[in-house]
Amino acid sequence: MRPKNFALTSIALAAVLSGAARAAEYHHVHVAAPSPIEAVKWYTSHLSCQPITERNDAVACGRVEIVFVAQPTSGGTQGTGVNHIAFSFADLAAKMAELEAVGVRGTGVRLQRFEDGSMIRDMPGLFAHGFIFDPWGTRIELVEDPEHLGFHHVHLSAADPDATLAWYRNVFGGQIESLKGYVDGLLLDSVWLLASPHEAGAPAPTAGRTVDHLGFVVPDLDVAAEDMREQGIDFQQAPALPEGGRAAARRAYLIGPDNVRLAVVETGWAGVESRGAFAALASEAREPYMPPRTPWGEPDLQGIWTGDAAHGIPLERPADVGEAEVLTPEEAAARRERGTLNSIWGYEREWRDTTLGYVRSAPSRQVAMIIDPTNGRLPPMTPQGEALAAAAAARPEVPAGPEDLSTWVRCITLGLPNLMIPRVYNNGLQIVQSPGYVAIQKEMIHETRVIPTDGRAHVGPEITQWLGDSRGRWEGNTLVVEVTNFNGRVSYRGTGQDMELTERYTRIGPDTLEYRFTVDDPAIWTRPWTAMFTFVKDDNQYELVEYACHEGNYGIRNILSGARATDQEAAR
Repeated sequence: MRPKNFALTSIALAAVLSGAARAAEYHHVHVAAPSPIEAVKWYTSHLSCQPITERNDAVACGRVEIVFVAQPTSGGTQGTGVNHIAFSFADLAAKMAELEAVGVRGTGVRLQRFEDGSMIRDMPGLFAHGFIFDPWGTRIELVEDPEHLGFHHVHLSAADPDATLAWYRNVFGGQIESLKGYVDGLLLDSVWLLASPHEAGAPAPTAGRTVDHLGFVVPDLDVAAEDMREQGIDFQQAPALPEGGRAAARRAYLIGPDNVRLAVVETGWAGVESRGAFAALASEAREPYMPPRTPWGEPDLQGIWTGDAAHGIPLERPADVGEAEVLTPEEAAARRERGTLNSIWGYEREWRDTTLGYVRSAPSRQVAMIIDPTNGRLPPMTPQGEALAAAAAARPEVPAGPEDLSTWVRCITLGLPNLMIPRVYNNGLQIVQSPGYVAIQKEMIHETRVIPTDGRAHVGPEITQWLGDSRGRWEGNTLVVEVTNFNGRVSYRGTGQDMELTERYTRIGPDTLEYRFTVDDPAIWTRPWTAMFTFVKDDNQYELVEYACHEGNYGIRNILSGARATDQEAAR
C-alpha cells in the first residue's frame, strides 16, 4: 500500500543546477493563507517550525521554508497535482494526542480519521502515519521516521508517477531511491519527493489552490532557464524581478507534469512583500457628506448593508495595541482571521461570511468599538453591577435545562444592542423607510424593528419587551433611536430592565453607515458609555437569507444530552 494522496499550496525548492549534473534541495513551500501572521503562529505552534528573522510571512522547518501569501483560494490541496506535505516526528502517537487536545476551534487543528476511526495507521515496513489539515486547507501527513525528522516529503498526485519523478530528476536533479524499500521517490538532499497515481484522470491545477506552486532555487537563473528550454520546457513567466521583491533575486514560472505550477528563483531569494491582496474597505474616515433624500425629505438610509468589515473589532481597547490609533492592514487581517477561525469548530472557512478574500470589503482597522470613555474601556461597575457579574461567573457551566441556555441558542433573540454586533455570519442589515416610520431588519434571527419617527411617546412602563420600545427622531442627517422598556430577560454585559439605549445611524459616505450606541444603566455602570462601528452598503451582492433557526435544530437536545452525560460521569 502506498501513502495516500494529498494536495499542497505552493512549494519552492532550492536547487543547484550544473550542466547535466544537477544537485537540488528543497528551499520553501508556498502556502496561500489569508493572514500570514496567523499562519506563522500556527506552523510554529504545531509543527515545530521557527519564525524567520525580519519576516512575518514565512517559517523555517529545518532546511525548508514555508512561505505564506495573502491571496484568495479556490479550494484546498486535495485533487491537485500536489497531494500533501509531510513532517516526521519521533513519537507520532504523542504528537497526534497533542494535536487532538488542541481541537479545531480557533486557529486549531483538523484531524482526519481513517475508516476505522483511528488517527494513526501503521504501514508495515515503512512507518506509522496520520493526516491533519491546517486551517486553510493544506493537507499534511505526519509520519514517524526517526531517520528523517522535521520536514519529510512532498507528495505528488500523478497520472504516471514514474514518468513524473523522472521529469523532476531530469530538470532539477536528485536521486531516484527507495524509501525504506517500500516506495520509490526522488531524494533531494534530505527531503523526499514522492508520487502516487491520481485516481481520476489528470489532477486539477495547483494554481489558485492552497498550494499554488512548487519552486526551486538556482545560482544562475539564466543558465538554468536555457538548460530547461533545451529540454523543451516553456516558461509561463520568463525570469524577471518581481514587484515587491525583498532582494535582487529573480523568479520564473513554468508548468510541470500533472498541472503543477513551479517557480524557479535565484540564490538569495527572500520572497515578495505583501501588496494587500484583498479589496479595499469603503472609507472609515469621516468627511463632509450630504446623504440623498427620500421623496418626503428625510436622509435616505435605505438598502442592504453588511457589518462583515467590522467583524473582529473588540468592544474594549486591547492592552497589547499600545497607543495605536488604527491597526495596520496586516494586523487587521490577522484579527479578522482569528475571529473567523474562532467560530469555525468543524466547519471550513468557506462557510463563513467573513472569510478573507470572499467578501467585498477588507477588515476594519478600527482598534476598538468603545469611543467614550476615550480610553476605549468600559467604565467602572457599581457595587451592584460587580455583584451581578460575580454571580453570573459563578453559575454552573452544565445546564440543568433549556432555561439555562442563552436566548440566542434557544432562537428567541440576541437582544439589544447585541443583535447589531457583527459576527462570523448573518451580518446583513436591511433598512426600509416610509413617512413616519423606519424598519430595521437584522439577518441574524431575522429580528425586525418598526420604529415610529412621528414624535409619539413611549408606551407605559407596564409594557416591556425583549427588544424594548423604540422611538426615533431625526437630528440633521442622523436617525436617533431611543429604546426603553426592556423586559430584562436578555442582558448585554450585565444590563437589566432599567437600561436606556440610544442608537445613532448616520450615512457618512455613499457606501458607509456609521452606527453608534450609548448604554446607560446606572445600576450597573458608574456612567454611560458609547461604542461605534460602520456598516458597508452592498445591495448588488449581499442578500439576507432565511434564518431557519428551529428547523432541524438538534443543538439544544445535544447540549442537554451532553450535560446529562457529564452529570452521570461526575456521579461515578
